[in-house]
Amino acid sequence: MSIYLNNAATTWPKPTEVSRAMSEFLTFGGANASRGTSSQRDMNTMNMILDCRIRLAELFSGYDDSNPMLVTFCLNITHAINIILQGFCKPGMNIITTSMEHNAVMRPLRSLESEGVNVKVLRCDSYGRLNPHVLREELPQSRYDLMIMSHASNVCGTIQPLEDIAEICGKFSVPLVLDTAQTAGIIGINASGLGLSALCFTGHKGLMGPQGIGGIVWNPEFAQRVRPLITGGTGSFSHLEYQPEDMPDKFEAGTQNLPGIAGLNEALQWISDTGMKEIASRGQETGIYLLEHLKGMKNITLYGLDGMTGRLPVFSLNAHSTDNGTLALELSDTGFETRPGLHCAPSAHKTLCTFPEGTLRVSPGYFNTRSEIDEFVLSLRRITEGGTA
Repeated sequence: MSIYLNNAATTWPKPTEVSRAMSEFLTFGGANASRGTSSQRDMNTMNMILDCRIRLAELFSGYDDSNPMLVTFCLNITHAINIILQGFCKPGMNIITTSMEHNAVMRPLRSLESEGVNVKVLRCDSYGRLNPHVLREELPQSRYDLMIMSHASNVCGTIQPLEDIAEICGKFSVPLVLDTAQTAGIIGINASGLGLSALCFTGHKGLMGPQGIGGIVWNPEFAQRVRPLITGGTGSFSHLEYQPEDMPDKFEAGTQNLPGIAGLNEALQWISDTGMKEIASRGQETGIYLLEHLKGMKNITLYGLDGMTGRLPVFSLNAHSTDNGTLALELSDTGFETRPGLHCAPSAHKTLCTFPEGTLRVSPGYFNTRSEIDEFVLSLRRITEGGTA
């Protein structure tokens, strides 16, 4: 049995309640949403979807007293970001972002750039942080229509100063869209308090749900300004041949990943029962423990912040004498799952000066133990230091 240290890619294992809920939905439920006869089976599906919307709206402190109708379900954050960018941006608009973005942000922006949208990338420092002063100096220079950014780096775990950035965007009336791939379920985020125009989430990372389910929590005024990316059947307003403007129907054409929603719903209940503070505290403790070991090792270079303040337990490193791909393979051969390469974030690696070779990423999660960290450190030391204990 291998030791899983790749939670920045997807959390594993999942709480047992997640797979149980998905299996029960497929085995005993399975009715499509708003496309039945109002039987008990149909009502159970509708209630499950509404329960999940309510939990998400409450988790992210959504708008209009956490109105669950302002939660849109989609496949993942990439899908969510494309819904927003493709539906909002027009030629001539000015969009601003950071140099630490994942390709989920960068690729849609570059595609839009080829269609006449102007994209400004603000350079972060060598630790992956955006200095709020840089943003404060930039926004008056041009009329920006939107800012989109990741809350925390998937490469080195650096958390951006969200409160400061949100305040600056608010001062200059620039809508702010947040990618919470690495932070949702781990760090509390008050979407309405921060004035976010949209918060994008994925279910399979910190939210502890399955792959294939994610979504958006909307500011209602901003949602009105975004055109739906996909149109079609919603199980509602069937007399219309045009996409409804009502939420959540506007952005939810077609049959949803209902087993995924069932799993996410139970994952959210697990987070509520466990407590986000407990989840974050355990992550910090594990991060501190691993980081102290890594900082004491010879023959490796660590990237990102030196301590756990302002970062998640996501660590990037390179061995001085071994390619990170080879290192990952050797670690895998001894029972440890990590991730080498560029992590779908070439701009972030350029910022950290680790492009084009990338890094080895180690990202422990809630279910990792100290003894597993000890085993990993021992194996890493043996590979990078030639057997030195």
